[in-house]
Amino acid sequence: MKNSLHVKLLLKITQEYVNSHFTFVFSLLFSLLFLAYSYNFSTQSWRPIVLIFFVIYAITTAYVGFLTLRIKQDLANHNDIRKSTRLLGYPLLLTIVSGNIFSTSFAFLLMSKSKTAEYIFAAYAFITQLFIIGISALNLFKPYVTDTFLLAMGLFLFLAIFYIVMLILCTKFVTSEAAPKWMLFPGILLLIASLTGNLFATLLGYSLIQKARKSNPSTIEKWQRIWEKILRNTMAVFGLFFIVFMFSLSVTSSWTFDYDFAIENNYGALLQTPSLEYPLGTDNYGRDLFSRIVFGAQISLIVGLFSTIIPALIGGTLGAFSGYYGKATDNIIMRSLDILYAIPGILLAIAIIAAFGANTINLIIALSVGAIPTYARTMRANVMQLSNFEFVESARALGASDAAIIFKHIVPNSLAPMIVKATLTIGGAVISTSSLSFLGLGIEPHIPEWGNILKVGSTYLETHSYVAIFPGLCIMLLVLSFNFLGDGLRDALDPKSN
Repeated sequence: MKNSLHVKLLLKITQEYVNSHFTFVFSLLFSLLFLAYSYNFSTQSWRPIVLIFFVIYAITTAYVGFLTLRIKQDLANHNDIRKSTRLLGYPLLLTIVSGNIFSTSFAFLLMSKSKTAEYIFAAYAFITQLFIIGISALNLFKPYVTDTFLLAMGLFLFLAIFYIVMLILCTKFVTSEAAPKWMLFPGILLLIASLTGNLFATLLGYSLIQKARKSNPSTIEKWQRIWEKILRNTMAVFGLFFIVFMFSLSVTSSWTFDYDFAIENNYGALLQTPSLEYPLGTDNYGRDLFSRIVFGAQISLIVGLFSTIIPALIGGTLGAFSGYYGKATDNIIMRSLDILYAIPGILLAIAIIAAFGANTINLIIALSVGAIPTYARTMRANVMQLSNFEFVESARALGASDAAIIFKHIVPNSLAPMIVKATLTIGGAVISTSSLSFLGLGIEPHIPEWGNILKVGSTYLETHSYVAIFPGLCIMLLVLSFNFLGDGLRDALDPKSN
């Protein structure tokens, strides 16, 4: 009985075993979706390319199922995963060609026994880079490419090799507590490489620099614990991957995608079905849907991020003053915000856009104004709780000014709930952006934005459904990713869960 409970506990906490179940379920789901889409009922014929993807995903599902059983046997018989089982993870790396992020991440997880946060960052930086290369390479089937295409692709390939090297170095030399001093230089190079938008490279570079410098061990240990908790949450990691991938694609798309395909009308290619030249088809003006969705990610992310950061800063500052000073100050600030809070956010946004016009800046302002009260309430509650703590009384007794107490002592200790809230509400901002654009009150109609694309596609749901399905999927996946990441951050930053 005791041995059975021990095995159950091992299965529950072993990251490889948990991740294998996610990989199996998602691979099975996608294989069924490919099977359903492989037959064209209108022409009563099979789609060969989609059928090939079904076969690949079906084989992957069966292989992952075999590995899951093998991992379970190893844990039951040896209390650990054997080296021979870990070697079986290498063939799964080939599934990156089919875009199966779940099986590829599982392969990296299974291959290495020592999995530091830096190893995971390096693995996902490499996977993200390969996805960027694969998406950008589809432009080769276009009639022409941008002037910087070959140079950018060469840079992407170099970065992919660099991330592989860093993956190997992290496996051999980096521990959960420290890194060799010579890793400082690769860390700086990683921060430079993160200019391509690959935020996993940023996290890896910053972490290596901190460990190589051996500065403030307590801070390193604290962030290491937080990242370990986040990285154990499979859905949070996949959410973070999709966000980083879309952000990196938005940054690099200007070097590899031609903007003309996204905005110029091509009446010789109206409503084309997906093909190699038009991977996601074309709309009713002959514009390449693939290019429009890629460039539309820039606007969705920019509006979503800024319409979250601005109210977080303004609302957080107002909430901090309100919670710290209390009484008259609290009444003036909070009652004013209550009036603003009483107005539905979407109606307030519509009113602002109707008054000042539909453009990106006005859309950010419109979405920001309505979100200020919620951030102010969150910060106020945290500040009121922390204001009575001993470290605040000590700072006050030592003669620190009110501003220093608020912004140096109280606010830094109140940031965790604000970060979680901001992550969870970015998804709402993305939905609001697309909703207003769908109603014709957001981004200008000719600009590629997911809401605009979805509005065009809604007219052709019965005849050319892909024009609406693809932007709808992008909106759904981005919102889900932010929600999954927010849940992971909430679990990692919550002191009660430690």
